[in-house]
Amino acid sequence: MEITPENLVKHELIGLKVKIFNCKNPQLKGFEGFIIDETKNTLSIQSENKIRIIPKDISIFHFFLPNGKIVEVDGKILVGRPENRLKARLKRW
Repeated sequence: MEITPENLVKHELIGLKVKIFNCKNPQLKGFEGFIIDETKNTLSIQSENKIRIIPKDISIFHFFLPNGKIVEVDGKILVGRPENRLKARLKRW
């Protein structure tokens, strides 16, 4: 199934390009790279030469979909184990 803005939260995020649009930690704002790992509360993002572990609940992300669209997602929606998020029923975010 293709990743769309409507079903992004239900998909696997590893491998997607992401940019931190806003964050309570100003040092993380603007960091951009590819997601290499996901845990309950964090995303590990790798840029050219750095890997940063980003807390989900304090960040707003811009995900770059393979079809060229950019989707803004509040990290609070992503908090939880990835396998549970994939199965959970979510209201339209």
